[in-house]
Amino acid sequence: MQRQLHPLLIGFAVLTFLFLLGPLIIIIGTSLSDTTYLAFPPRGLSLRWYENIWEVSAFRRTFVTSFSLAVGGTALSLVIGVPAAYAMARYRVELPKFLGNIYILPILIPEIVLGFSLMKSVANGVGLPIITSLLIGHALLVLPYCVRVTSAALASFDFSIEEAAVSLGCPRWKAFLTVVLPNIRSGLIAAFILAFITSLNDVSVSIFLTGPGVSTLPIQLLAHMEQFFDPTIAAVSVLLMFVTVAVMAIVERTLGLTFLTK
Repeated sequence: MQRQLHPLLIGFAVLTFLFLLGPLIIIIGTSLSDTTYLAFPPRGLSLRWYENIWEVSAFRRTFVTSFSLAVGGTALSLVIGVPAAYAMARYRVELPKFLGNIYILPILIPEIVLGFSLMKSVANGVGLPIITSLLIGHALLVLPYCVRVTSAALASFDFSIEEAAVSLGCPRWKAFLTVVLPNIRSGLIAAFILAFITSLNDVSVSIFLTGPGVSTLPIQLLAHMEQFFDPTIAAVSVLLMFVTVAVMAIVERTLGLTFLTK
């Protein structure tokens, strides 16, 4: 005999879905509006604001910059974060316990403070190019996600499997690549997606590290809103959502996992 759900539980579930999906529906509807200002519900349907994205060269240029920084910063943070998480999980007895807390400092420190300190130390102090400073800033910003999510995946990994591979003659570096990494693929995908989304939508750190001729898409959106409060902003937001979903699907399909549905 099946138990019927309580009406309050159903109502709570519906409200939760509306809370999560409501803003997305409003943004999509606003981007299709035929008016020259942001309006919901849309007054007439039109795709001209999506066409306007490609007519504004600044949007095209900054989108390429933001996407490149998100991919590069995420890759750099994974290169640093995965070995760090492995070392802390594999040698938790030998390493000091406070070491893991160091990697979450970029989350504890306000992003404005982090961005200002990076501007003073990296951009102005060392004198690195703007793109390089942005890449370092984005990698540092998303590093805690890579370390923490990978550490959670390694917490349930049995390192005796790796030792068995090493005892059978497999080099330790090869055992790490062929035994450890395949068993924590779901954690790596989750870390990549969280880091990629965070980097792609970052404003607080990027605004301190950008310079003449170099900007990111979120910052360009803010500059566009100061002059034009039209549905192009909503159209760009929808485009960013689709790009994020597409990247998630590609990563999941490439690694052959369905962890998002488990």
